[in-house]
Formats: sequence, C-alpha cells, structure tokens
Amino acid sequence: MKRIRIPRIMLVGTGSGSGKTTATIGMIKALGIMGKKVSSFKCGPDYIDPMFHTEVLGVSARNIDLYLQGYDALETILGHSEGSDIAVIEGVMGMYDGLGFKDDSYSANHISRLTETPEILIASVSGKGRSLLAGIKGYLDFHENLLKGVILNNCSESMYKVFKPLIESELSIPCLGYLPMIKEASIGSRHLGLITAEEIEDLQDKIKVIGETFAKTVDMEAVLEIASEAGNLAYEEVQINKITDKPVKIAIAKDRAFCFFYKDNLDALEMLGAEIEFFSPIKDKKLPENIHGIIIGGGYPELYLDQIMNNSDLKESIRKANMAGIPIYAESGGYTYLAESISYFGQTYQGVGIVPGNITMSDHLVRFGYKTLTAKVDNILCKAGEQTKCHEHHYMTTDKYGDSFEAKKESGMTYDTIHTTQNIVAGFPCIHWLSNISFAENFIRSCQEREPFNG
Repeated sequence: MKRIRIPRIMLVGTGSGSGKTTATIGMIKALGIMGKKVSSFKCGPDYIDPMFHTEVLGVSARNIDLYLQGYDALETILGHSEGSDIAVIEGVMGMYDGLGFKDDSYSANHISRLTETPEILIASVSGKGRSLLAGIKGYLDFHENLLKGVILNNCSESMYKVFKPLIESELSIPCLGYLPMIKEASIGSRHLGLITAEEIEDLQDKIKVIGETFAKTVDMEAVLEIASEAGNLAYEEVQINKITDKPVKIAIAKDRAFCFFYKDNLDALEMLGAEIEFFSPIKDKKLPENIHGIIIGGGYPELYLDQIMNNSDLKESIRKANMAGIPIYAESGGYTYLAESISYFGQTYQGVGIVPGNITMSDHLVRFGYKTLTAKVDNILCKAGEQTKCHEHHYMTTDKYGDSFEAKKESGMTYDTIHTTQNIVAGFPCIHWLSNISFAENFIRSCQEREPFNG
C-alpha cells in the first residue's frame, strides 16, 4: 500500500460552459507566478482540456476517470503529482454529473469524495442577481460534498463587492475571488468542446493575461490553505510490466487532425516495451520506417479533409501496411479516416478504405456516453467474451458500425459496434488501456509477431 500526501484542489462547475477550464488555466498560471510547482489533471474522458493544461504547464497533463480507469488506477495517476507543491484538478460538466441521473456516481464530486480532494465551485454570475445565491446553495446542500469555496466567473469588481458579503453571510462559504470577462483572452469552442491549443496562435499571450488577472482577483493564499486540507492518497499502485524484449515500434497519428489521446495510454504502451513514433496524416507521405503496429485516434479529421484525404501517398502506405498484416487499432476519427468515405458539407471524400463504412456528419451527438464493450469474436486486442470500458463522444454516424463487439450502456441498452479483421480493430468507441491492460498487451503481442514494415 502506497501512501502519499499531496496538497490539491478540484475546480468544479455548475455545468459545461461555467468557466472551469478558464479558471483552471488562470489558477495554474497564477500558481506558477507564485513560484509553485504545479501538476494538473482533468476529470472525465476529455482530450482537449488537458492540451490547454499542457500548454500552461509545459508538462503533460493527465486524465482521471473513475469509470474508465478504476479506483486504484485513478489514485495511481494522481500519484504522478508527487513532488509538486500542489495538484489542480479540473472537474467534468457540472460537479454532480456522472454516469446517470440516479446519483453522482463517477462524477467530479464522486472523485473528490473518494480521494478526499477539496472542491472550489466556479459559478458564473451572467444574467443573475440574488438568484446566484440560490444556485450556489443548491450545490452546497444537494449531496454530500467537499465544497470549501466559491470563485465567481464573468464578474466585475463592483459586482464582486456586492456578491462576496452576501454569499459569505447567507451561505457560510468563503468567496475566494472572481474572474472578470476578458475579451482579449477568450478561447473559442466548437462541437466537441474547446478549440485545440495548437490552433490558437497567441495562446501564450491569452494565458498570460488570464493568469495575471487571476493572481490579482483571487485569494491565492486561501486557495493554498484549502489545498492543504486534502487527505492522504492510499492505494495499491497499478503495475504494468514489460512484456517484450524484441523491438516493437508503434506508429501513432498525431497532428491537428488526429490529436486525441490519453497520456497514460501512451505511457502504458512504453511501459509494456513498445517504442512510439508519431506521424502526421496531414504532412507525411509515408509511415515511419520499421514499424510493427499503427494506432490512429480521434480528433477533428472533418476539418482537414482536403489535406488528409488528398494525401494519397500516405493512404497508400497504410493500405500496404494492412496488406502486410501490420496490426492497426483505430478509434473515433481514426476509424472514419480508414473507412470507405466521409461526407461533409455536401462533399464526399474517399477514405483509406480498409474497413467498411460511409461516414456522414450529424447535428447532434451520436451514441454518446460510457459503456462496456464485450468482444463477440477473437481479435488482436482480446478473445471473444472479454470486456473493457469505453466512451463515445462524436457527431459522426455511419451506415456500417460493425458487429465484432457489443456495447452496453448502464441503462441496459445494447448495440453492435466495431469492425475487426485478422489485423484491424476499428470503430467509434474510445478505450483506456487501464480499464483492461490485457488489451494493450495483446496489441503489442500481435505487433511482435510481424516483420517490420517499410512502406
């Protein structure tokens, strides 16, 4: 049993769009200004927010997701903050939003309670007067929680002087500060969340403004005092052991079109003995040399269809790798790239074409949420009957979802999904290796069996 003490806080919101990410960026930057060594985490299966944390910190941020990773993995991942002065955790959606509607299971608040991490509520004052207090009181009283303070978002200095004494006298919770609207530091969003960090040319300037403002308008000493109240982390560390001494090089797509991946998934592959080399479906004309496997994750391929679908050389290189039997794992946007075609804004592009499916964009989320995957056939990741957890978050649909796995939501709803061949697993569901590490082990073993590919 490992025990460590790490000062930490979790920033939770009243819902998506309440300002959690902006506040998290501001707090991390403000703590840096104070000379503190900070580590960063994001609750839930979010890929985009950790990119912003990384841009702020200069180190990789990590996801913590109780549903996908399990309790021991969650605390193992939090243990990566050992040696930091403070860990800042960004919640997901509203603080009580989790797996379903019956309780707060797998929510940010659930993780806070399990890990004894104090929470600070980010509450937007936009369009509110005294009703703001009713909303905050609801979050305080609705369910067991560790709320220790409130930060007001979109709040002017003059309104803060009104709200702070009201909140502290009527609700008996400290009002720690405010973040005003900063037009020159606004960060845009699109259908899957925030615009990615790489797309904002003046991101560091925006972050600097947010951080300096936060340092002036929020009581950072009070924040540090709250963080010091966090309980000890006590857990059995998840063990991932090297399974190969042979060279196993895995090519992983990484550019603006394909930028969604979990840092802990990459770490797991390397701990198991794989070497990772990134490639760009936008720029590269061929796959890296001497590879044994390929992974293509999600992102925003629909925004770069001219570049990726007209890069015929790389598409042909992937087809040759497939013909050579190189193991290929693709999820979400990666699956759409490998499918037969994708239609967007009235134009149809031909995909790599090594798995079935004609992709179209929807105006709403499709098959959204957490679920359990059960294999119906043997494949390069697992045997029939084996299970792992997954998440889906996409606006794409297809005429052929695949039928190699059954996906089951907690509501009991089931449907078939994912295409498999002797060397391919491809579909919309996104998995976390720590949900069932044997999936990663089996992928590497499948790669071991292949001669290195040059093409």
